[in-house]
Amino acid sequence: MHETRRLARRETMFAAVLTITAGMLASAGCSGDNGSPGDLGPAGPTGPAGPSGPTGPTGPTGPAGPGGVGAPGGSDDPAAAFTTATPIKHVVIIFGENISFDHYFGTYPTAANLTGETAFHADGATPAANTLTTPLDVNHGFAALAGVNLLTNNPNNTSANGADAANPFRLGPAQASTQDQGHNYKPEQQASHGGAMDLFPLFTGTANPPLLGPPANKGLVMGYYDGNTVTALWNYAQHYAMSDNSWTTQFGPSTPGAINLIAGQTNGMIAGNKDFALFSASHVLADGHGGYTMIGDTDPLNDVCSTSSEQNLMAGKNIGDLLNAAGVTWGSFMGGFDLNITNPNGTSGCGRITNPTQTPFTGASVDYIPHHAWFQYYASTANPLHARPSSVAAIGRSTQADGTPEPANHNYDSHDFFESIGAGSLPAVSFVKAPAYQDGHGGYSNPIDEQAFVISVINSLQDSKYWDTTAVIIAYDDSDGWYDHQAPPIVNPSSLAAIGSPDGVTDTTDQLNGDGLCTATPSQQGRPAPTTALPGATTAAPVLGRCGYGTRVPLLVISPFGKKNFIDHTLTDQSSVLRFIEDNWLGQARIQPGASFDTIAGPIDGMFSFPAAAAVEPRTLYLDPATGLPTTRQARPETAR
Repeated sequence: MHETRRLARRETMFAAVLTITAGMLASAGCSGDNGSPGDLGPAGPTGPAGPSGPTGPTGPTGPAGPGGVGAPGGSDDPAAAFTTATPIKHVVIIFGENISFDHYFGTYPTAANLTGETAFHADGATPAANTLTTPLDVNHGFAALAGVNLLTNNPNNTSANGADAANPFRLGPAQASTQDQGHNYKPEQQASHGGAMDLFPLFTGTANPPLLGPPANKGLVMGYYDGNTVTALWNYAQHYAMSDNSWTTQFGPSTPGAINLIAGQTNGMIAGNKDFALFSASHVLADGHGGYTMIGDTDPLNDVCSTSSEQNLMAGKNIGDLLNAAGVTWGSFMGGFDLNITNPNGTSGCGRITNPTQTPFTGASVDYIPHHAWFQYYASTANPLHARPSSVAAIGRSTQADGTPEPANHNYDSHDFFESIGAGSLPAVSFVKAPAYQDGHGGYSNPIDEQAFVISVINSLQDSKYWDTTAVIIAYDDSDGWYDHQAPPIVNPSSLAAIGSPDGVTDTTDQLNGDGLCTATPSQQGRPAPTTALPGATTAAPVLGRCGYGTRVPLLVISPFGKKNFIDHTLTDQSSVLRFIEDNWLGQARIQPGASFDTIAGPIDGMFSFPAAAAVEPRTLYLDPATGLPTTRQARPETAR
């Protein structure tokens, strides 16, 4: 569903601050007077001690103090003191908007390289990914599929899609701005059509308005970019690790994706601003046991910027609750969250606007979008009034020095992320959302503005003392309905039979393979096809509305410990990122064992390699925010390492 949003771009970079307390070594002189020796007799008694000698030279620097969170005299990186299962001490999740895997990587690693466009040339040893040009068999070792040409003989180019039928086609940099596509829970299932993947124009396609130019029909949904437009992401994939088998946890748009990233559980809607039975059928689904499952975009209740007619909170816990209980620092950094700023164009508060740099565009882009704000849906981790942190040094912490609660409650603006790097207060776990014009969402953002933000985050981290122990994860909240050729593996069904066929319950929303059916097909890599749905947040019974996995989306790991030019085929989803945090910092704890998706999520560990040498000579790749091409950067001084 179309969104009109924005962000004020901040390109503030801060130098790393390193505080070292030097040890002082004092040496004292001891020159006493001895008595006179007798002839060949014993030595006389020792005389009294003489005055102290001059102070000796300064000794070597003493060891760093113990690492307490923000403790004076502690480690210059408090997060380094937390016990972790890997050498990763900082994870930064950049959560982009509305991109299917084929939409950005459909012809990877081959770009058209047309005259006048930013050129991209891949390493000749680049491994094959499961793309439009090299489709792979996910059930037989990802071997190449012979005789399949998805570019010229695509199943969406048939009469079932009417006049909108189309083969996939290339979108160039001049077409960076496009219309938002349809991406609700039900239409995405219908487009997937039982795994045939052949009804995208009919069910999720949306035409460009005249302002944006052709195509002016719903065949637009078949468009893809290559390395001449999404240059930065293709370069990161060349130098680090990328998955070609990662999915949205369930079908549907942004808010369910955001909730699954931090909780793995979209059942348990509570505290609605009206009866949930009156909410749109594209936003909620009665779960069959008296509760409701979130399947669409609502706004968080009590957020002063929420404007939707449908608002709610969520029951249960999220990863913020688990990190708080363990005393691990974390932060949610949302573009536009700081309401005290006035943008250069005069907009302020909840209405701050930053328009895209790529023209034309279809409307104003409001910096902060409430239904993207993960942690605002939980009373325990919300900051409904957008209170500012007590100081930059307090970012990531739950309490102030005097023990009173931190007013920001872990919710900050994206500019605070960059400031925390410079101030030495980068949390162990950071969730980062760009201002809307840079989040990649069709209709109010674009891939070129998106790459500028991603580069600014990664370049800043590479400039900092944190890089040696950092992992950046680039993930997405949903596919926007853009075409992707790979059929979804259903690991959690949604149908009456899957919840025990309770009396009086109906389901006309699930439609993957029939009316009221989103049922498991033979899954990938030998995984059994489940017949019973996972339980809900407030009931032990299986519930409707969480059918998934949904749509295939990009997932990249950029880190000194990331494998180089590597394609990971492991089956993962949004909650796999949640699992990584739990495994690394929380001893493999889970949000809701047996019910939340992190319980069954595949690991992203295969995208990492942890040799000792990686920590000694960390690998960097600086990119130009304007082009996405590699650029030189002055090496960090040793004091920043």
